[in-house]
Amino acid sequence: MSERLEDIAAAIAPKGKGILAADESTGTIQKRLDSIGVASTEETRRDYREMLFRATQAMENYISGVILFDETLRQKAADGTPLADLIKATGAVPGIKVDGGAKPLAARPGENVTEGLDGLRERLAEYHALGARFAKWRGVIAISGTLPSRGAIQANAHALARYAALCQEAGIVPIVEPEVLMDGEPGDHSIDRCYEVTEHVLRTVFAELYDARVNLEGTVLKPNMVIDGKNARQASVEDVAEKTVRCLKATVPATIPGIAFLSGGQSDEEATAHLSAMNAGFDMPWNLTFSYGRALQAACLKAWGGKPENIAAGQRAFTHRAKMNALASAGNWSADLEQAA
Repeated sequence: MSERLEDIAAAIAPKGKGILAADESTGTIQKRLDSIGVASTEETRRDYREMLFRATQAMENYISGVILFDETLRQKAADGTPLADLIKATGAVPGIKVDGGAKPLAARPGENVTEGLDGLRERLAEYHALGARFAKWRGVIAISGTLPSRGAIQANAHALARYAALCQEAGIVPIVEPEVLMDGEPGDHSIDRCYEVTEHVLRTVFAELYDARVNLEGTVLKPNMVIDGKNARQASVEDVAEKTVRCLKATVPATIPGIAFLSGGQSDEEATAHLSAMNAGFDMPWNLTFSYGRALQAACLKAWGGKPENIAAGQRAFTHRAKMNALASAGNWSADLEQAA
């Protein structure tokens, strides 16, 4: 495929396909495996990811890219094939999570900043050599009646912009992920409060990207949806769709080729329903698609249960969720399709 940043960005955020976030850190994947009673070892982590990447129907038809963790990008399948090559063979693009995680922001209680810029230039050169053509960096924004502070928004936006510029220098498309936390504490904010904070965050992020001379045509945005907190859920599907699109139109330049939402605390079906309502109900200058982790994998993980004899069942569950979200990214999902399955 073309090595132009613009072409890679268009390939990972097309209409009718989306991104599988399989970039759980060792700690997070351990929690997922613990939930099905499987010990987290290098081998079980590999077996689980290999099952996903060998789900040919899902990968070829519904998945445009896969975000990997450092360990996974370096791993080989049971037959010796590098996992990145399994992904490439399906037509999807391998990507890599490069941030070092959110750490407490000094002098700002309850707020974080994402670290990992030191040595990033050298790591990106290595990841490019290992086959990664896009990367991801997540900035985590706490939300409450008083948070976030302007300083926390600024610190995370500045880090996202520096990361994005370094990625493009290395021939890697940056996925820029500023996440206003739906499921943070106390989680009682209204959808209007989420709108207000998300709008401020996105305006700040794009100002920083501009200052860092980031090429927006070679960038993908991964934002939260505009949604009420996990302990205050009242907003309808239509309300979430309308407010999210209105917020994006007010803040995101039309030159961004694609917006791939995170699922961020929503249930599998909720995340799908919201995405479909946006694509069915509004005209937009960008492709709106998905970059889901748990919302694509939860059913698959349960069906597999760590047993070799359940691999096909796990792959069927993954394929179903991938198909539902692919339909949603074209505005063609309906709840009946879930029942039919």
